[in-house]
Amino acid sequence: MFQGMHYIYEVYKEMNFSRAARNLFISQPSLSAAVKKAEAQIGFPVFDRSSNPIQLTDLGREYIRSIETIMEVENSFQNYVNDMRELKSGSISIGGTNLFASYVLPPVLSRFTELYPQIHVHLTEATTSELTKRLFSGSLDLLIDNQSMDPAIYGKSFFCEEHLLLTVPTQFASNQRLKNYALTAADIRENRHLNSHIPPVPLKDFQDEPFLLLRAGNDTRKRADRICHNSHFLPQIKLELEQQITAYNLSRYGMGISFSSDTLIRHVPEDERLVYYKLNHQDALREVNFYYKRKRYMPKTVTTFLEMI
Repeated sequence: MFQGMHYIYEVYKEMNFSRAARNLFISQPSLSAAVKKAEAQIGFPVFDRSSNPIQLTDLGREYIRSIETIMEVENSFQNYVNDMRELKSGSISIGGTNLFASYVLPPVLSRFTELYPQIHVHLTEATTSELTKRLFSGSLDLLIDNQSMDPAIYGKSFFCEEHLLLTVPTQFASNQRLKNYALTAADIRENRHLNSHIPPVPLKDFQDEPFLLLRAGNDTRKRADRICHNSHFLPQIKLELEQQITAYNLSRYGMGISFSSDTLIRHVPEDERLVYYKLNHQDALREVNFYYKRKRYMPKTVTTFLEMI
């Protein structure tokens, strides 16, 4: 019913077919034919051609009001699309566990919002399992995590590598025997733990100490179990926890030994109550990635964020 409305609107503005045709860069007969075709589809004339200049019929006035509404919606949407192209509007929803939401994402999100201040950023903090459900359902655009996710369902954008280390309270007696292996937080920040000349610690020397492990199913727990199994070592588990940062903080207060990533150690304040040890196993190395759901439309806000990181 509104096909040819732009032709009709131009005639309405000029109230003259000849001038309207010149504005549209078409011949007057072509314009007249297009308007008549549109009127035939409506079933009533839009213009009263018996007057000079031509006038709108009653239906024509209502038709013009309607197409002005349509044109306003079109213009509004086009402006929105243009803003999206220039990232003047839009949103992005990112999820992370407590570690990533508290320490890793803040500087990244700060940079992004500085570059694109009109983009709304939504940050969700939860467990990996809960965040994975939200990513699958579409309520999250991105999830930053250090676990491996099904590549058939999720794509990924590499963020960094991280290494698991043993975090031990300095008060534990085992540290006295292992001074040649010990590392400080300053050593971790200077990447000394990546030096091949720094020896990995033998886990058997901690057989009399309590351990704080994450619950089954967590990637850090899976890796810790494999590292211990490979070393023929059975840890004395004192507590099983949900979050790596929780285990780390309990280690600070002497509750037990935990497995911590160098990502965490680099971001938290240095604490003299802790000492760190390098681990000798391939599972001590893993990737941190931003994951997104495949076969889902990825907004420009998300692609721009991934390009930035």
